[in-house]
Amino acid sequence: MNLGLSGRLTRASIQSPLTPLVLLAAIAVGLLALVSIPREEEPQISVPMVDIMVAAPGLRAPDAIELVGKPLETIVKSVAEVEHVYTFADDNQVMVTARFKVGVDPDAAAVRIHEKIRANYDRIPAGIAEPLIQTRGINDVPSLVLTLAPKPGAQGQWTDQALYQLAGKLRTEVAKVDDVGLTFIVGGRPEEIRVAPDPARLAQHGVSLAVLMDTVRQATRAFPAGQIRGDGRAVEVTAGRSLTSAVDIGLLALPSASGQAVYVRDVADVAQGPREDQARAWRYARADGVWSQAPAVSLAIAKRKGANAVVVSQAVLARVEALKGSLLPLGLDVAVTRDYGATANEKANELLFHLGLATLSIVVLIGLAIGWREAAVTAVVIPTTILLTLFASNLMGYTINRVSLFALIFSIGILVDDAIVMIENIARHWAMSDGRSRIDAAVDAVAEVGNPTVVATLTVVSALLPMLFVSGLMGPYMAPIPVNASAAMVFSFFVAVVIAPWLMVRFARKTLTTGGHGHDGEGKLGALYRRVASQVIATRKSAWTFLIGVGLATLLAGAMFATKTVTVKLLPFDNKSELQVVLDMPEGTSLEGTARALSDAAVITRTLPEVTAIDAYAGTASPFNFNGLVRHYYLRNRPDQGDLSVSLAEKGERKRSSHSVALDLRERLARVALPAGASIKVVEAPPGPPVMATLLAEIYGPDATTRRAVAERVKGAFKSVPYIVDIDDSYGQARPGLRLVPDRDRLEALKVDDRQVLDSIAAAFGGQVVGYAHRGEGRDPLEISVRLPQSARSWDEGLAALPVAQIQGGRLVALGEVVTATREAGSTHIFRRDGRDVDMIMAELAGAYEAPIYGMMAVDKAIKAADWGDLPKPDIRMNGQPTDERKPTLLWDGEWEITWVTFRDMGAAFGVAILGIYVLVVAQFKSFRLPLVILTPIPLTLVGIVIGHILFRAPFTATSMIGFIALAGIIVRNSILLVDFIRHSQTGDRPLREVLLEAGAIRFKPIVLTALAAMIGAAVILFDPIFQGLAISLLFGLASSTVLTVLVIPAIYIVLRDDGVEEPPRSSV
Repeated sequence: MNLGLSGRLTRASIQSPLTPLVLLAAIAVGLLALVSIPREEEPQISVPMVDIMVAAPGLRAPDAIELVGKPLETIVKSVAEVEHVYTFADDNQVMVTARFKVGVDPDAAAVRIHEKIRANYDRIPAGIAEPLIQTRGINDVPSLVLTLAPKPGAQGQWTDQALYQLAGKLRTEVAKVDDVGLTFIVGGRPEEIRVAPDPARLAQHGVSLAVLMDTVRQATRAFPAGQIRGDGRAVEVTAGRSLTSAVDIGLLALPSASGQAVYVRDVADVAQGPREDQARAWRYARADGVWSQAPAVSLAIAKRKGANAVVVSQAVLARVEALKGSLLPLGLDVAVTRDYGATANEKANELLFHLGLATLSIVVLIGLAIGWREAAVTAVVIPTTILLTLFASNLMGYTINRVSLFALIFSIGILVDDAIVMIENIARHWAMSDGRSRIDAAVDAVAEVGNPTVVATLTVVSALLPMLFVSGLMGPYMAPIPVNASAAMVFSFFVAVVIAPWLMVRFARKTLTTGGHGHDGEGKLGALYRRVASQVIATRKSAWTFLIGVGLATLLAGAMFATKTVTVKLLPFDNKSELQVVLDMPEGTSLEGTARALSDAAVITRTLPEVTAIDAYAGTASPFNFNGLVRHYYLRNRPDQGDLSVSLAEKGERKRSSHSVALDLRERLARVALPAGASIKVVEAPPGPPVMATLLAEIYGPDATTRRAVAERVKGAFKSVPYIVDIDDSYGQARPGLRLVPDRDRLEALKVDDRQVLDSIAAAFGGQVVGYAHRGEGRDPLEISVRLPQSARSWDEGLAALPVAQIQGGRLVALGEVVTATREAGSTHIFRRDGRDVDMIMAELAGAYEAPIYGMMAVDKAIKAADWGDLPKPDIRMNGQPTDERKPTLLWDGEWEITWVTFRDMGAAFGVAILGIYVLVVAQFKSFRLPLVILTPIPLTLVGIVIGHILFRAPFTATSMIGFIALAGIIVRNSILLVDFIRHSQTGDRPLREVLLEAGAIRFKPIVLTALAAMIGAAVILFDPIFQGLAISLLFGLASSTVLTVLVIPAIYIVLRDDGVEEPPRSSV
């Protein structure tokens, strides 16, 4: 017998003393990898985004776009590997965001943008400051968030200013922990010394605001002035001094037009206290069924790139625990409102448990089906293969996360196939009792199925590996599946031909049940198969009838997608322990108005039994997650913006999933009384790559008026669909504004400098930091600012009387004398994508359908049915920006774009997989027609897949597609083993039906065992919210296709090569 690669490996290792050493080494390196490999909840998707923010003082949004936005776009677009350029313009500011291709190193992205911007500094328009460049990436997302709030009963002992100060000290301590990355504080107010000028008192004492600011600024200056020499020494000279308290500042003398002695305290209120920021944060917490409210401050902590989230999280929390009672008073609660390290560890441990459970189940299966000694071999083979795969995964830079572990769990049933085939065939050869030694019989058994096993293993790898080349955001998310599963298959082959035979010789029974080649060795499963298959292939007509019936069933299964019996979706929602409620009030709403609306929303949110705590943020953004990174939630810092960070009970402590809670919360929040133009949205953490919105319509057109009109009509179409919710737009409403224009004639007549007036306006309305009060070691320096209190910032007679300058003769000039005040509406937001103006309509889906494709079809139908009158009806594009903007165009984006790219690439991967499998089978069987027979059962998996999704009412997702592709390799593997056995059994004098039935009966048992093993691996993840689709595809697809494959291939043989000879009668012996 030609041993082939498999037989030669077995012959070399079955008696080698190195084999046990190889086994021990494999286990050792695998365990080392298991301990050292970083753990994360999700794969890290590197999508570097560089924000370039440019102040455009005094410019309206359209003018800012022309002067700053468009020129900057052209510069940024020229940078290598920039995939998209987004421009957002508001009055007085422009932000251009460069989004790089997936996988680009964030540091390299930042360097490229900085270099390109610096090289074009000469193009900065006059009056425009240098741009502020900020790089954001996945490593900037906080993995741990600690919220400081007073415990119930201690609310009156803490202010947000005291919490902020304490959070700053805690931040310093946390930074001492290894691998801690970016940290920032949200909420609270820093302490400052505020000089609040009183317009009436300034006028009374003859002091202008400009004089007041300049006096305080100069009084806080201190600088090294040089050296003096004396007594043989050099002495450093320092000019000026640092003021340390509000009292010192209040005693500063001011020059007065009246000539009398005037101090700062005479014309302004000088006080040390919290800064009057337009932002607030507070926390609702439930203890013993009672809700309490208190001010709060959140400390967000990210980890360094490549660091283990679990280790960093545990180290930070240990540090915090050690500080309790010293830095952290006992009356203060430090709540962990986000801990990705803990969730990653929990998920990893849960999946490792499922991995062990699947392994144990397969071992029991082998024990019951073949024997317990053979099961013991399997119990060694599976963990060894998995540990080797983890070792390889660690070398390739992958982490332990839910996707990589799911890859191992679903592949466990596949990787054990090689071992099952080898073990079962060795046991069968030993049962022949033909005089061969166990060593020779084991080598022959491996050699007999070796070549088809090599090809079968490569077919599974060929089916999986092309998925590695899926592009876009889903690429790195899915990459661990083909990499880990393919590595597991390769390792499983070598373990099956090297370790398994060696273990079989040492573990197997000395006495085995005797049998032979024929029907006697078929067993009960073989007998059952023979009875069924003999009916299918009794005649060519019966074979045709069976094949036609199977073909119709497959077509019927495919039709279930068209009838929406089985829906499609990129990924289902995960079951997280956090939700977010995002509130956008009408433009110009005060902080107090936003806070009241948030409080009303929080009261309703508290009625949900699953909610344990709520962190409210008004005028500032909550610590962002990956979804917030992509949506730029960290820039939500206007008084009319707010959000609630909702903490839910742990999964094991609640009956409903977080998605069900979100659906319920969305309905309840509809009762919140909001003014016209306000919107409130429930945002869930996406299960995969985040997008701007699940349903996103981009409106392009010839001009702003047409785009806006079309966008409003499209928004109306959105509202007509009942399962489209949380509808919003990108342009918003015009913000009310007040424009103060200096009167040039009046200024010239009074000999007043423009700068004095404009600086006074800036200080009065926005405040101005003029210095710092230094307080020594261990105490933060305080800002010294000149600003009007919030209560005084309204344009009235009092503010108009604010002295802004002093002219000859000592006369003071009031602000109202030299400016003209005009009420006006500001600009709406302007958005551009890749050099094109665009307005966006954004929404989520909830209810009957939750995939964007169904919302898109419903909106498209509404658009076509609407009467557009004089307004041109937009063209609808599924992908790619329009090349002609003279006609309005609606481009679908959001989750649809990722769905389209993912399924497009996975379809291409499936095609490449089929081609690769075909080439491998052609090489094995030296035939172009026979591989077509082997590939025929692939579509049969669809029958079981569709039935499974219908039974579980689950959408067909990207993970379902992964299962479908993987099944192609598994089913072809079974087909190869069956066809190879048929070819070797065919002789000139044997009837075809006898050969087919014998081959099927003998191979039916290992085929069923391998299918059951893969189904067991799938069963343990059947109720995972994300990978349920994969489990359903494997479980039900294998169940149907395994049965159909062993019947379809014989039926095809009869249809194509029927010799007309009936099956000979079986011997009664």
